[in-house]
Amino acid sequence: MLLGTGVLVAAGAVGVSVALWPVGDSGTGGNTASSSARSSDGSGAAASRAPSSAAPSPSPARVYPLSKTPRTIPAVREHTPARGPGWRPASAARVVVGAGALADEGKLLAGELKMTYGGTAAPRAGDVQLKLDPGQAARGPESYTLTVRSGRVTVAAPAEAGVFYGTRTLKQEVADGSTAPEGVVRDRPAKAQRGLMLDIARKHFTAAWIEARIRELGDLKFNELGLHFSDDQGFRIASDTHPEVVSKDRLTKAEVRRILALAASRHITVVPEIDSPGHLGAVLAAHPDLQLTNAQGTPARGAIDISKPGAAKIVDDLLNEYADLFPGSSWHLGGDEYRALTVSSPATSYPQLAAAAREKYGSGAGVSDLATGWLNDRAATVRAHNRTAVRAWNDGFYQSGSVQPAKDIQVAYWTGKEIGARQPTGYLSAGRKVVNYNDEYLYYVLGQPNTFVYPTGERIYRQWTPRVLRGSTAVSSAYDGQILGGVFAVWCDLAGSQTQNQVAAGIRMPLRATVQKLWDPRAQPPLSWTEFRKLADRLG
Repeated sequence: MLLGTGVLVAAGAVGVSVALWPVGDSGTGGNTASSSARSSDGSGAAASRAPSSAAPSPSPARVYPLSKTPRTIPAVREHTPARGPGWRPASAARVVVGAGALADEGKLLAGELKMTYGGTAAPRAGDVQLKLDPGQAARGPESYTLTVRSGRVTVAAPAEAGVFYGTRTLKQEVADGSTAPEGVVRDRPAKAQRGLMLDIARKHFTAAWIEARIRELGDLKFNELGLHFSDDQGFRIASDTHPEVVSKDRLTKAEVRRILALAASRHITVVPEIDSPGHLGAVLAAHPDLQLTNAQGTPARGAIDISKPGAAKIVDDLLNEYADLFPGSSWHLGGDEYRALTVSSPATSYPQLAAAAREKYGSGAGVSDLATGWLNDRAATVRAHNRTAVRAWNDGFYQSGSVQPAKDIQVAYWTGKEIGARQPTGYLSAGRKVVNYNDEYLYYVLGQPNTFVYPTGERIYRQWTPRVLRGSTAVSSAYDGQILGGVFAVWCDLAGSQTQNQVAAGIRMPLRATVQKLWDPRAQPPLSWTEFRKLADRLG
């Protein structure tokens, strides 16, 4: 229909383009009829002009439909639409940064989008600018805004991690030749801990394979990689203090440092785990004198005799060594499945442990108190290296006894099936912070031993949330603030069941579903599972 003079509107529903024909000399205002009637001397007399001398008709200026929310993994939390052409990378355009501290993020994005890195130059048309904005601090250090306006992109965040996540969103928006939509994305994670744990003790994974996972995790906005590198089957990182415990197939410290550097560039914290006092078979193979044996002299597989002074010394040697290798505030102490506490009468089966407990903690103390004291002592060892986020498996926390686990040890909740394991509310009601490793959804156990089956992305996407800590039942929302996040875990019980490449393929969709649920607090994601899978295939 025609509204006024010279304005043609294409009517229709939202999403239909609207064309505005410009008027006046500038194409932005005035009235075409009155302007054409005015003489060159300004008298207002009509000017008689031949058609050949008439000024060319101006081109119509386009008004764009409102933009649509970008589709990314994980989904962005908020998008304010706007009218405009959006943005696509061009080789002549640049990535510039507002501060030198963002050079790594800027260079990475420029390389990925085949653009030029322009350093701290002022932004111009077509550019992407990355900048720190302390004014956004209230939204959290991993929050960011991504603004596409007038042919330019700005990513702003209170900290470098948030800027990095904004670049990951932009990378996904323009994947496969797509256009980043006009408007503003305001985004932040629902959960602070979003991780993948790899059992590299039972199965050796090459440094290159681990590095590939780090790149994948970074693009998906994960921020944690756990390395369980000591167990009964192997000890997989070179050691200077105890080289005798290290397996033939292992990572060198130089390889670990490269892994750590790559992880830092993607704002991923690497969380080491030396499990004790169980799961120490590789260490005990070189130190059989420290093996736990029962009253009949039968060795307890993988268990160290915590009544012997040499047990604490060798484990602390290793903890101190690797705490100097791995940076950060996080550490995983293990603590699960200590075989002395899986028998009907620990004191009868392991009288030396019962005697050591009474000697250290008094006449009423038992074996569980000695094990809890061991956990507390190992926590103190790593705290001396500024480890303020220490965690242990939930079945390493014992309900009874005179010795209680230190209040600051976080619960890595994985199961309710083990002896000593309690319902999640048993830990939450005591005020403990919990990380979700739910073995019903988040355990990828090679070979599917016992009752384990390979988890699927679809099941995680449809059924799991961070509050589903055990089985398929969620705890009360009142505890949501105590649940720090979640970790998808790869365990290699039957190491030969899959190759490295098969593992990578098998965990691909589960990882994407997991991070969607950790980033976006909505129980029901915005896309159907079919749509989500197609999006994952498109994004790569």
